[in-house]
Amino acid sequence: MSDKKPAPAPEKDAKAEGEAAPPKKGLPMKMIAIVAVIMVVQLVVVVGVMKALGPKKSHAEVPKEELKTEDDKKTQEILVVEEKFQNLQTGRVWIWDVSVFVQARARNAARVEELLEQRKAEISEEISRIISRAQHAQLKEPDRLTLNRQITAALTKIFDVDEKGEPLIERVLIPKCRGFPADF
Repeated sequence: MSDKKPAPAPEKDAKAEGEAAPPKKGLPMKMIAIVAVIMVVQLVVVVGVMKALGPKKSHAEVPKEELKTEDDKKTQEILVVEEKFQNLQTGRVWIWDVSVFVQARARNAARVEELLEQRKAEISEEISRIISRAQHAQLKEPDRLTLNRQITAALTKIFDVDEKGEPLIERVLIPKCRGFPADF
């Protein structure tokens, strides 16, 4: 039994295993090319769909008469009343020196001035009524919001609207509203 030699078979098995192992390859170029082609096709499809469903180019077709011009933006200040009005709401007689202006569009200015001349007494009476009924705190407001709102409502009712359906007056301005007790 000692006569036996070790079998050379294990060496052959090791070589057979080494030959059977596939050699290592580089990057799978076919797979990378296929993925790149698929991505390019997706990009082209998405861009095509977005262009087809996106907003269309349009051109504005508005008659020249409806376009606003620089004259529509220009306003003119017109003096409505500059008087002294009486207020008795505090139990004391107060005299309020008030100036009221309106801003009107340039195209409506002539019509506003015409209405001011025709209805001067009515406008003065309405403003006098507003000031005589106002609370003392309203007359002393820094922004004069309450007075402004009430006078705007009264004048808008008197002046009405122009041919386009817009109010003749844009805004009421009260630059001066000074009060002092009458017994001073």
